[in-house]
Amino acid sequence: MRILVIEDERKIASFIKRGLKEEGYTVDTAFDGEEGYRLTAENEYDLIILDVMLPKKDGITLCRQLRHDGIATPVLMLTAKDAVQDKVKGLDSGADDYLTKPFAFAELQARIRALLRKGVRHETRLQAGDLVLDVAAHSAARSGHEIVLTMKEYALLEYLMRNAAKVVTRTMIAEHVWEIDFDTSTNIIDVYINYLRNKIDSGYEKKLIHTIRGRGYMIKD
Repeated sequence: MRILVIEDERKIASFIKRGLKEEGYTVDTAFDGEEGYRLTAENEYDLIILDVMLPKKDGITLCRQLRHDGIATPVLMLTAKDAVQDKVKGLDSGADDYLTKPFAFAELQARIRALLRKGVRHETRLQAGDLVLDVAAHSAARSGHEIVLTMKEYALLEYLMRNAAKVVTRTMIAEHVWEIDFDTSTNIIDVYINYLRNKIDSGYEKKLIHTIRGRGYMIKD
C-alpha cells in the first residue's frame, strides 16, 4: 500500500517514513501543502497522513480542497493542537481521524490499520487460486505452504493481487510499489516479477503470474 506523508518538520516526516517502510508500506513525502496537493493529483494513494500546520497551504485548507476535488482517500490528520474545537475543525474539513503530537508510533500504526480496514478495497485476505495473501499478517501461502517474501516482494504481490485478473503496467507498478523518485529506466520491476515467479509458480503446474506482452503483468487463476 502507498501512503503520502505531508509534514513540514523533516525529522518527523523522516521518522514516520522510516517506520512505515519497515512495515512494508511504500511512502512518499511532501513538506508543504502545495507539494502535497500536487502529489495527490499525480498519484493514487491508499492513505494520506496530513499535518495541520503547513507552509504555503495549511492542512485544513488542503483537506477541504481534496474532498472538493472528489478525492476520497482516507486522511489521518496530525497536529500539535489538542483542543476539542481544533479536532472538530479538522474532522469537519473531511479528515477521517485525528492524532495529536507527540504520539507513539504504535498508535499511529493502529490508526492507519483501522482506516485502511474501512474501505472495501482494503480487505485483509486476498486470494488467487490456491495463493492466499493475509494482509493483516503480511504473509503469503500457496496450497497451504508458507512463502517467505521480502518487503518489496510482498508489496508487489499485494498490488498484483488487489488487481487480480487485471493487467497492470510497469508504470502502474512503479507508481504504487516504488516511490516518486523511482528510476523508470531500470529493469528492477522485471527482476522482482521473476523473484515472485520463482517463489510462487516454481514447482506448480498451474502458473499464476502472467506476462501480457507489450502491456504488463497479471495474476490470475
